[in-house]
Amino acid sequence: MTTESTSPGNAGATAAGTVPHPVDARLPLSRLGALGAQHVAVMYTGCVAVPLVFGAAAGLDTRTIGLLVAADLLVAGLVTIVQSLGLGRLFGVRLPVVAGASFTAVTPMITIQGEYGLAAVYGAMLAAGVFGMLIAWPFARLVRYFPPVVRGTAVTIIGLSLVGKAVDLITGDDPEAPDYASGERLGLAVGVVVLIVVLTRFARGFLAQTVVLIGLLAGTGAAAWLGMTDFSAVSGADWFGFPDPFHFGAPEFPLAAVVSMCVVMLVIFAESTAYLLSVGEITGRPVGRAELARGLAADGLSGTVAGAMTSFPDTVFAQNVSLVRMTGVRSRYTVTAAGVLLVLLGLMPKLGETVASLPGPVIGAVSLVMFAMVALTGIRTLSEVRYDGTHNGMIVALALAVGMVPVVAPTIYADFPSWFRIVAGGSISSAVIVAFFLNLFFNHLTRERA
Repeated sequence: MTTESTSPGNAGATAAGTVPHPVDARLPLSRLGALGAQHVAVMYTGCVAVPLVFGAAAGLDTRTIGLLVAADLLVAGLVTIVQSLGLGRLFGVRLPVVAGASFTAVTPMITIQGEYGLAAVYGAMLAAGVFGMLIAWPFARLVRYFPPVVRGTAVTIIGLSLVGKAVDLITGDDPEAPDYASGERLGLAVGVVVLIVVLTRFARGFLAQTVVLIGLLAGTGAAAWLGMTDFSAVSGADWFGFPDPFHFGAPEFPLAAVVSMCVVMLVIFAESTAYLLSVGEITGRPVGRAELARGLAADGLSGTVAGAMTSFPDTVFAQNVSLVRMTGVRSRYTVTAAGVLLVLLGLMPKLGETVASLPGPVIGAVSLVMFAMVALTGIRTLSEVRYDGTHNGMIVALALAVGMVPVVAPTIYADFPSWFRIVAGGSISSAVIVAFFLNLFFNHLTRERA
């Protein structure tokens, strides 16, 4: 892996200086709009799920949760634009990556809210964002400790752990509801998946690059015909609104809360590192130390902005990485368009309500395909690992097993201290930590046997 790539000034040209790299290709506006909308469509539910889950756990009213959603979309859009275009020499990886609220932060935020209040949640987030920006460049020097065995394991567990969320969208999250896992919901989801598969096999050109968006639109049309759509909330939403900075008052900084959120930022960095390196491989533009540092610094920036705007720290979104692989569209300007759309959604509640009202089975079916592709991305990375004569098989097996524990037994750590739940309570964080330290133990701190 290279430690430095082309500079921003000449990144778009090949050695001959005439043909831009596919990452820097500028597509027609009409295509950018559709491709950007597709990126938004596949990440929207995962992005807004974070404020919905946190708001419900914190006992917030509907209006306040709506403010969190708007702020969440606005910050995600701004950070996505920074990641794709770059901001000076300090922020942005300049690759087609989409940023969105990280589930890694939800459990610690709920714990902090219960013990110290909402002002402490966002004060700790502000501090963790500053911490992230300060350590982004030193952290990037650890890239050699994230070989394929570590990042492949991380990406695989992310995909596998998210499948359950897609299934909940398809079946409904209330087993007592009359339409839970009904034939209509399951049939609609299967139809969307089949359509995506058929289009992937037979479509060509631009049609092949927008199969997910076509699946969403066709599925929504079918849901409307079946009477499974409800856009009533759209008419009552405002056309324009702006998130309320420091909505919960002046930030507070309890030491325990700040330390907890700094740990969260480190886990987000580990997660983003795996994805940024994967995107570099997918697009054919390897991510060196400088590019990785700028990408991680943008994650830290998201924490600072989110702390002020009452939002959530962002990470690179897995499903959008898979979308790049699936469609073959490598231009970073497609996600710039997605970032602009996210900003508009954050500033125009009516548009946000429209996207939020898309039928759960349709969103779930699309998410199922995308999350499966996330796992595939990890598996492809793991296929590069040398297993014969090494202990890499043990690293992968044990990390995946530990990561799946919170998935199959969500309450297993309920009686443990809050600091332990922050570290081990999430499948992603626990798998990354186990893979990282086992790789250190087997491949760096001890000598491999012949």
